[in-house]
Amino acid sequence: MSANKARAEPEIGATRWIAAADVTALRQAASQRIVDAAGRAIGQRGRFLIVLAGGNTPRGVYDLLRAASTDWSRWHVYFGDERCLPPAHAERNSRMAADVWLERVPIARDHLHVIPAELGAAAAAQRYAETLRGVGDFDLVLLGLGEDGHTASLFPGHDWGDTPDAPDVLAIIDAPKPPLERVSLSAARLSRAREVLFLVEGESKRDAVARWKMGERIPARAIHAHAGVDVLMHL
Repeated sequence: MSANKARAEPEIGATRWIAAADVTALRQAASQRIVDAAGRAIGQRGRFLIVLAGGNTPRGVYDLLRAASTDWSRWHVYFGDERCLPPAHAERNSRMAADVWLERVPIARDHLHVIPAELGAAAAAQRYAETLRGVGDFDLVLLGLGEDGHTASLFPGHDWGDTPDAPDVLAIIDAPKPPLERVSLSAARLSRAREVLFLVEGESKRDAVARWKMGERIPARAIHAHAGVDVLMHL
């Protein structure tokens, strides 16, 4: 994306607000950020550990990534959250990413670390915690923002796993919207990343962004990466 497509607003604490001119610019900027992060990680550590988000905005980014020039064999893909639905269900984050992108590029199947949410929230959370055992900091975490300020499956009024002793993975059994059972990485685990990039699109997100900027304690604000957090948005 060219420099005139997005502009960085003044930094607020450890959060950097980046406004894109339109949805196309947002998706182009996000896909380039991902490719650049992959290049750095592969060059420095020999592999790229990325955490994916679900939703419509990431879908457009994933579509662009099919044409990316990168060493796919070095990518390791994880997921920030998942709905407890059958593996082939259209509303699974992993199914969307596979259909749009992951099954169309040469990433090794054993490098795709899907949350086994079909097992139910408790069993899936335990299994995914085992998958993450020994995995260090992620290179890049992608996240979205809900109208209520939620991110991944961390909802207002629920446990976000944002304390130092929080588990890596949370079993969600009473989500405020269907399906009620979900699995989510905790805020603490999502924060263990070299880069965190929120993708925020649509006028319906204005209020949540305003509350975040004013310092309200919403789930998205619980993500505290050491290098800060970037919020790429078109509202």
